[in-house]
Amino acid sequence: MSPESEVDPAGEQLPGTLPASLHAELVAFRRDLHMHPELGNQEFRTTAAIKERLEKAGLKPRVLAVGTGLICDIGDWDGGRPMLALRADIDGLPIPDTKSECSYRSTVPDRAHACGHDVHTTVVLGAGLVLAELDRKGLLPRPVRLLFQPAEEVLPGGAADAIDCGVLEGVGQILAVHCDPRVDAGRIGLRTGAITSACDRLEISLDGPGGHTARPHLTTDLVTAAARVVTDVPAIVGRRIDTRAGLAVTWGRIESGHAPNVIPQHAELSGTVRCLDIEAWRQAPDIVVAAIDEVANLHGAKSEINYVRGVPPVVNHADSTELIRTAMTARRGADSVESTEQSLGGEDFSWYLEHVPGAMARLGVRTPGERTVRDLHQGDFDADEHAITVGVEMFTAAALLDAAS
Repeated sequence: MSPESEVDPAGEQLPGTLPASLHAELVAFRRDLHMHPELGNQEFRTTAAIKERLEKAGLKPRVLAVGTGLICDIGDWDGGRPMLALRADIDGLPIPDTKSECSYRSTVPDRAHACGHDVHTTVVLGAGLVLAELDRKGLLPRPVRLLFQPAEEVLPGGAADAIDCGVLEGVGQILAVHCDPRVDAGRIGLRTGAITSACDRLEISLDGPGGHTARPHLTTDLVTAAARVVTDVPAIVGRRIDTRAGLAVTWGRIESGHAPNVIPQHAELSGTVRCLDIEAWRQAPDIVVAAIDEVANLHGAKSEINYVRGVPPVVNHADSTELIRTAMTARRGADSVESTEQSLGGEDFSWYLEHVPGAMARLGVRTPGERTVRDLHQGDFDADEHAITVGVEMFTAAALLDAAS
């Protein structure tokens, strides 16, 4: 392929558009995944389905040593210029699918693809199938690696295990998408620099002698102690680090007691620590643990803290971000790319960017004109399936433009 045919200054289509027949197949594939979500490190059916379709296309996927997930190279890498990798996460969430009128709702109790990983997987699979056809025609100048990663939802993320399995060997740049229900299908959100935040998990146990609620002065009042941890710790943390770092402690669970007139001997809390800034994230464990201990000690409670390290922010590299922007513009025009804000959500794609440059785009999945936002990690989440075509064609354009650069 000549450079003139790869670059698209006149607005002519690059090779690698998605045939209507393949779009229909990919929609069916996505719906099958949606009906059979699997949790992190348990994605055996999902892995088998991806592997079978790639092998049907004459490719040679390799299941990761951890037992789920796989990689597949399009074209033969000779050890020369590093490959471009396209990454998808394949696991679901431990929540029920609450969509009432949907032919492809989850068939697995308390399991749902409520974060769009089924869409991510289908997009990368579709891009691989289109790129494989281009490769057979001699139109793919450089090999591309498909990476289907397990356990993104399991802290500290399956990306670390995938890296240990060697998925980045021979890779010079990596791209990904994440569904965004606030962006219309047909568009993407893009940002240079940090696009997500760090995310850690907190699990706290408080213990002390309980007693009768008539005599709280003779007890360690664990309910009050737990309540003060909930309210005081975020305030203390907010005064011990630059507020521009966006360090936020937010609670998701608190449990204590069984009777209205009994002060309990045990309380449990759990929540998350999120942070916009990577340097503040590195300081967060010491600051948060110290604040918890101070509040617990003040109320005479013994604290046991399990601070589970999560993921750093996804920091998009400038050149990789520009590659996505150029690819999307070539496919859909400059108006198809909008600026996006940094999210407080966490994403283990960040671990790859500790090793190679790359970028993540927010893939619009909201039906244009729809007012209701089906947010991520909610049981009624769904996606406009036009986003599959958009993601596939953006990735194929990125692969061609990257090879031409």
